[in-house]
Amino acid sequence: MSFATFFWYLCSMESTRQQKISRLIQKDLGIIFQQESRNLFEGALITVTKVQVSKDLAIAKVHLSLFITSDKQVLLEKIRHHGREIRHHLVQRVHDQLRIMPELQFFLDDSLDYIENIDNLLK
Repeated sequence: MSFATFFWYLCSMESTRQQKISRLIQKDLGIIFQQESRNLFEGALITVTKVQVSKDLAIAKVHLSLFITSDKQVLLEKIRHHGREIRHHLVQRVHDQLRIMPELQFFLDDSLDYIENIDNLLK
């Protein structure tokens, strides 16, 4: 293994603290989306598939799978629009476990669509 490869591997690894915060945010955001989906997102099914927290714990990239919706991009924009409200709900849930809440950035996770497309092509 070259030094450059080893250095990249070390830089890309998440610390234990990052992993714990990621799991905490993923679990609680899942509950929040389940509770708020009827009110804010017309009953769409929103699943938090992955959360990546930056090394300085300032940013959390939240990857979402969206179901029961006609236009995923419109729903993603609606989620981003309600980001402050969602973050507020999250702060209320984890205030005793985190001192500072990372900024939430929402992204569409299309890996399930990709898998389904491959499955259809193989059939």
